[in-house]
Amino acid sequence: MKLVEVIKTPMTSQKTFESLLDFSRALGKHPVACKDTPGFIVNRLLVPYLMEVVRLCERGEASKEDIDTAMKLGAGYPMGPFELLDYVGLDTTKFILDGWHEMDSKNPLFQPCPSLNKLVAEKKFGKKSGEGFYKYK
Repeated sequence: MKLVEVIKTPMTSQKTFESLLDFSRALGKHPVACKDTPGFIVNRLLVPYLMEVVRLCERGEASKEDIDTAMKLGAGYPMGPFELLDYVGLDTTKFILDGWHEMDSKNPLFQPCPSLNKLVAEKKFGKKSGEGFYKYK
């Protein structure tokens, strides 16, 4: 992966921050800057998106297969969101969501997701367990 998220906290000096940016570039990476916020940039946007995808399916508004196809063909994503969830691991995603919910329980983006919770309780973690939203051999 070419991306490095360089996080600047209130305790990070400008010199240290700039050194981290330079070090990342020296490694052939593309650094982006972000303040210390849950999930930083990528996961802060990705996890709520993935949970909305699951909720869309829970509400019966579209099937997981149609959602995956729509995002691959319509948005140019290399894999659909349900495929991505299974790839990342449903247990990993639940762990992240649970932590954010505990930190900010009123945030609608961080609310628990019944389908995800059910699959994880059934030990269906995705590709690594052989089943998640899809079955794998």
